[in-house]
Amino acid sequence: MKTHNGMRPQDIVVLCKLISFKDRPDWRQKDIANELNLSQSEVTESLERSRVAGLIDPSKRKLNKSVLLDFLVHGLPYVFPAEPGKVCRGIPTAHSAYPLNKKIVSEKDIYVWSCEEGDIRGQSINPLYPSVPYAAQKDPSLYALLALIDAIRVGRAREQKLAIQELKSRLKG
Repeated sequence: MKTHNGMRPQDIVVLCKLISFKDRPDWRQKDIANELNLSQSEVTESLERSRVAGLIDPSKRKLNKSVLLDFLVHGLPYVFPAEPGKVCRGIPTAHSAYPLNKKIVSEKDIYVWSCEEGDIRGQSINPLYPSVPYAAQKDPSLYALLALIDAIRVGRAREQKLAIQELKSRLKG
């Protein structure tokens, strides 16, 4: 087995996919690979890194929700920070996307993942992994989770607080 030297951005995306599978206990690694546009070996290695970090159980099928939430809230902004970039066309993220766009209305600070299929102009935020905008378009639950995570990565205190509350409720549900 390979030695793993810490988490990688795609690990967060894989963990979010596991959260979105809450009603699909029969998921397979192949499903994750196909839906996230990753190779099966990337998924296998990602799950192993998450196991070593204590974010999932030894069977690699059950999330350690409290540990995961703690990491997302307190570690993610430092390990995978995001800075708004140039204005471009893309898919809304952070507080510009559902579910936070229902609670925070901002016409000035619009954040997007740069994407040709996008129809909104805003400041670009680099997604955690290049395939994120495409995977998010296929899975609304995954999209919401990744947008909430971006709100933690780039948001101000109010956006972060609302994102954390929403993440907590989604992890409990």
